[in-house]
Amino acid sequence: MVKEEFPNEEILTLKDEPKKQNQNESWSMFFDGASNIMGHGIGAILMSSQGKHISVTTRLDFECTNNMAEYEACILGLQAALDNKVTKLEVYDDSTLVIYQLRDEWETKDYKLIPYQAYVQDLMSQFESINFEHTPREGNQLADALATLSSMFAIKEGGEILVIRIKRHETQAHCCTLEEKEDAHSWYFDINKYIKEGKYPVGASDNDKKIIRRRLSDSYYMRTSCTRRILIPSC
Repeated sequence: MVKEEFPNEEILTLKDEPKKQNQNESWSMFFDGASNIMGHGIGAILMSSQGKHISVTTRLDFECTNNMAEYEACILGLQAALDNKVTKLEVYDDSTLVIYQLRDEWETKDYKLIPYQAYVQDLMSQFESINFEHTPREGNQLADALATLSSMFAIKEGGEILVIRIKRHETQAHCCTLEEKEDAHSWYFDINKYIKEGKYPVGASDNDKKIIRRRLSDSYYMRTSCTRRILIPSC
């Protein structure tokens, strides 16, 4: 299943773009397969030179070897690229065997892989240019994560799993839970007033002022585009 949505990125759908806009645009593709006790999954990430992303992932409900899963992942990504009118593609995977077989530098002797190689070569002929390069495992983590995720879910026939959205938190959860309130009885009122106005409470002693400054230096004062947050001490 193709998901033309990528969390926390500026992603543009490619479905309705004229083909001319893609003809001179180069793309990169990372793919990977995962086989474990839970099952088999494959994943691929397409990334354009203009910053567009397309992620695809599928669970395989048939028995296969690790190398078969790698070929399945490659085919999934190539088909997604062709569906989106990609003509120039750089392909990356961390499987040395699969990459060198697809580059015709290693002979394919496994009878289970020979049909896969022939099918990939047929897909390759539909691109204006396509190259295969090996990448270290640490450079293929996102495709690996997609493949592993797919392998862990049992999906009914004809069904699919909804998009999983990933957000980014830059602060601890307990540090952004209370909305600001103008309450003179709140423990943070004097600190918040000092931040906004640079003023200490009326009648504050030197020791009181010192405590406010110390608590300020040990605290987070957070603002977001839609909600002002209160000052909350860090742990």
